[in-house]
Amino acid sequence: MQSVDVICVDDDVLTLESTASMLEKHPRVSSVTVFSASENAVAWLKEHRAGIAFLDIHMGEMDGLALAKLILEKYPRTAVVFLTADPAFAVEAFRIHASGYILKPLTEERLNDEINHLLSGKADTKRSPHISVQTFGNFDLKVDGKTVLFSRSKAKELLAYLIDRQGSSITRAEAFAMLWEEGQYDRPMQKQLDVMIRSLRATLREAGIDEIMEMRNGTLRIRPELLDCDLYRFFEGDIEAVNAYRGEYMSAYSWASLTEAYMDRINKS
Repeated sequence: MQSVDVICVDDDVLTLESTASMLEKHPRVSSVTVFSASENAVAWLKEHRAGIAFLDIHMGEMDGLALAKLILEKYPRTAVVFLTADPAFAVEAFRIHASGYILKPLTEERLNDEINHLLSGKADTKRSPHISVQTFGNFDLKVDGKTVLFSRSKAKELLAYLIDRQGSSITRAEAFAMLWEEGQYDRPMQKQLDVMIRSLRATLREAGIDEIMEMRNGTLRIRPELLDCDLYRFFEGDIEAVNAYRGEYMSAYSWASLTEAYMDRINKS
């Protein structure tokens, strides 16, 4: 069973202790290292690596967003999950490619769900070619070799982003921030987002593959174990996928440049 080393950074000591206690109960968490200051975490990360980093956003001289950027620059495969009481930071969290975003007060169930989603997305499984995903170059989804057509371009983009997240869950606020970067997440736009989600679900249902997307507790995620995806095979070290990558990833979407940069860095290492 795959396990993971976790770090947790929060300048509220009581919250930090409570979060660590909940994380330590998870059967797939092998260790939990805690820090009440970002600077101490940075020093530790010079010689250590964590599979998942749970970070508070509001902290002292270096906040969680700045710490996340440092972590992802050094360890692009580390999953960063923000813990905050303020949903307004969802947009900024998306922009630095966070893997998750959990609103406080935290619950053991929500933490467990996030860890399970992250680990299932990173699982090294044998995937069926029945459902294939192309992310190198332009994004396309195929079922038994036939390209799936989407009635709404933003519904297709939402699926592309979920695939880019490799099984990590996203909130509706994160989905909105990705689809409408400069938009205001007000009631009319929330309804518009609902239209896109319904459109995506309808397209997947018509293609007979609605099981690849999971909606739970107001979040969305893809199930990577059901897909044969060139991106996932690339990160697993599959030689054919590595050789097939030519420096272009989901070319139609500006947010994809972050993953593309990670892939380029891995190719050069």
